[in-house]
Amino acid sequence: MELNHINLVVKDVDIAIKLFSAHLGFELIANRDSKMAVMQNNGTFALVIWGQVMNKEENFPDYPANFHIGFYQDNETEVIQIYEKIRDEEYVRVKGKPKKMRKTFGFYFYFENLMIEISVNPFISEY
Repeated sequence: MELNHINLVVKDVDIAIKLFSAHLGFELIANRDSKMAVMQNNGTFALVIWGQVMNKEENFPDYPANFHIGFYQDNETEVIQIYEKIRDEEYVRVKGKPKKMRKTFGFYFYFENLMIEISVNPFISEY
């Protein structure tokens, strides 16, 4: 079985598209009037960006405590490169510099209320 997609609810679809395409390697497949977009990573995994306006709400969506999505990188250098690209973006809140955490190396940041983890894959590395 293979994961097909994840649906993330955001307030600003266009800024989410910018984040996932410019900094996380996703390609935009469809943008439906900035209310919903579909993005793909390496042709295998789809990310559906669902605008909160489609839920007939205008505020930032809430996610449960500790809910987050994570993206593995091959090594510490790749983690640091992503950190350096996004740390000064006005639409993200970075929780700290990349560091050793649990059995890996990485960092967390927020887009709106969504927590995102960037880390080295601990299952295929020396961690």
